[in-house]
Amino acid sequence: MKGLVFTEFLDMVEQKFSAAMVDDIIDDANLPSGGAYTAVGTYPHSEMLALVQCLSKETRLPIPALVKIFGQHLFGRFVELYPAFFHNTRTAFDFLDSIENYVHIEVRKLYPDAELPSFETTRSDNDQQLVMVYRSQHPFSSLAEGLIEGCLYHYQEPAKIDIRDCSQGRGTHVEFHIQRIAA
Repeated sequence: MKGLVFTEFLDMVEQKFSAAMVDDIIDDANLPSGGAYTAVGTYPHSEMLALVQCLSKETRLPIPALVKIFGQHLFGRFVELYPAFFHNTRTAFDFLDSIENYVHIEVRKLYPDAELPSFETTRSDNDQQLVMVYRSQHPFSSLAEGLIEGCLYHYQEPAKIDIRDCSQGRGTHVEFHIQRIAA
């Protein structure tokens, strides 16, 4: 997992909780890296899982909720850090459609060793519904859900998201059925 994800996660923890909480979860997680991350480095996914577990223990909030909140935060940061990804899209569905065949290609140019999930999208219901299929080796569908919610918020498009886990609860193969809601 790219260091950018770790640095943004720790920044979010500091903003939403405290700098002391960041120190506490790093200490509690007993990480091989010691919790020293650079945005361009690559680190084991297991370290992110350990950090989230420690944050859940400290805050008594469920892990999926924390990861989803992080996804919402991370989307906002992507808008700030990579504005070029958003210039050619007018709607949330346009952006979500572009992830696999544009955004991920550009990410791989920047970070050739990035381990990215795959996304397949299908529109239906007169362009009012998007089905987004998430597949990953790692159980981060809650992160994808938060990113989708962050995207909908960014484009100011209310929608209902129904989630179908196709991986027996592992969160590695999930269908997001996103239905636009009339404002």
